[in-house]
Amino acid sequence: MKQITKERKEVLLEILKNRFKQNLKRHPDITWEDVLKKLISKDALLWSIDQMELTGGEPDILSINSTMFVVDFSKESPSGRRSLCYDQKALDARKQFKPENSAMNMASQMGIKMLTDEMYVILQSLGDFDTKTSSWLLTPEAIRDLGGALFGDKRYKQTWFYHNGADSYYKDRGFRGYIEL
Repeated sequence: MKQITKERKEVLLEILKNRFKQNLKRHPDITWEDVLKKLISKDALLWSIDQMELTGGEPDILSINSTMFVVDFSKESPSGRRSLCYDQKALDARKQFKPENSAMNMASQMGIKMLTDEMYVILQSLGDFDTKTSSWLLTPEAIRDLGGALFGDKRYKQTWFYHNGADSYYKDRGFRGYIEL
């Protein structure tokens, strides 16, 4: 099981508390005490949230229909999670210039899930994210079976969804993740 040290746990909880208090519109009906109750004794969960933080995700709480989620709120796609193709199948299919990993593999290794297109729309309603980057999104199997994958960004004050070959990767495309609390 993945563990977080006591010292790092204290630092992470302070980062999360400060970010929570600076961004109350993301979670108007939730108090920090509500969040802390869900996090305090769950070291494996905190380890995953720490991975989000360490890879540049700037995780914060998002409330959707009274459910709490920890979501990447970095202005651009997390810097430590870019230049990735979509999944292992796409990674295996590349014959040349393979990226180091895939978005789905990295999310799994971190213990998080990739944002869905629905969650991405909610994220974008709270600010301007991915205005210079893009983020892979969880792709329906019907699209993935045909070799494609979805990604999103925000340009011209609009949220956009696109498709690309799942084996493609770009220096400015990463992925955003979440954890349900």
